[in-house]
Amino acid sequence: MQRRFIYFINPISGTKGKILLLETIKKITAEKNIPFQIEHTNAEGNYSYLHQKIATEKITDIIICGGDGTVNQVAYALLGVDVNIGIIPMGSGNGLAFAAKIPKQINKALDIIFKGNAVYIDSFYINKKFSCMLCGVGFDAQVAHDFAKQKKRGLATYVKQSTKNFVSAKAYPFGLSVNGDAFTTEAFFISIANSNQFGNNFTIAPQASLHDGLLDIVIVNKMSKLRMLWNVLKQIRKGEVRPYEDKKYHRTDIGYFQTKKLNLQNPQQAPLHIDGDPATTATVFEIEIIEKAFRLLMPE
Repeated sequence: MQRRFIYFINPISGTKGKILLLETIKKITAEKNIPFQIEHTNAEGNYSYLHQKIATEKITDIIICGGDGTVNQVAYALLGVDVNIGIIPMGSGNGLAFAAKIPKQINKALDIIFKGNAVYIDSFYINKKFSCMLCGVGFDAQVAHDFAKQKKRGLATYVKQSTKNFVSAKAYPFGLSVNGDAFTTEAFFISIANSNQFGNNFTIAPQASLHDGLLDIVIVNKMSKLRMLWNVLKQIRKGEVRPYEDKKYHRTDIGYFQTKKLNLQNPQQAPLHIDGDPATTATVFEIEIIEKAFRLLMPE
């Protein structure tokens, strides 16, 4: 079957990186004799028109040149559509791409796309909002909210906002209900992860798999700031999943378990992010895995 591509690129271009991206895409895709189109991403996330376009023009692959937010919008629009999704990482964090071992170098990312190894990966809903990799409430979400307000993006800005928020971070009360069991805790943040990381290879849920049908829940409980820093660093290196049935679960510094569903109560309305983008919070979140949500082009 003849493959046909649509590349989505942020229209706010003009940087050397975007110019190189366009030139590389056009040159290499033409050399592969693959018909392709280049379209602009849109801030509103309106990609519903793709359903008809894919069917009519027999599009086989949608390639997203962007970050996790754009991947979220396009993948959600294409749930249930018979099409592959590829990523050329161009965002600030690129959490899903890096979790899938997709490199940031344009040529290497394109090599993976052209090889065509498409694997079904999971996603999840949080209060019926779509997430393709990770969402969180508390400290990390506040960082996402503040980061979104900055004129300059990138890793340095993210580190700056993280440091600023770390100094002023506070713990929030939460209630969690899992498989009929419930407990309460005070935590600096709770991450609900399908991928293993926030982005930039900052691995908060090291045991997470993109296609195991499970969500990885990481709870960073209330403790001293110094102790939190040490424990998060340990979590990044070798965090281990523990059985949820452990009666002392909520007393640990960092809780880490896996589940398909979660009810999360957030009485003080700690801030929320979804796939790194700020989102409207709520007092209760219903969270559920979407198994085999879409096909992602990944290394073999």
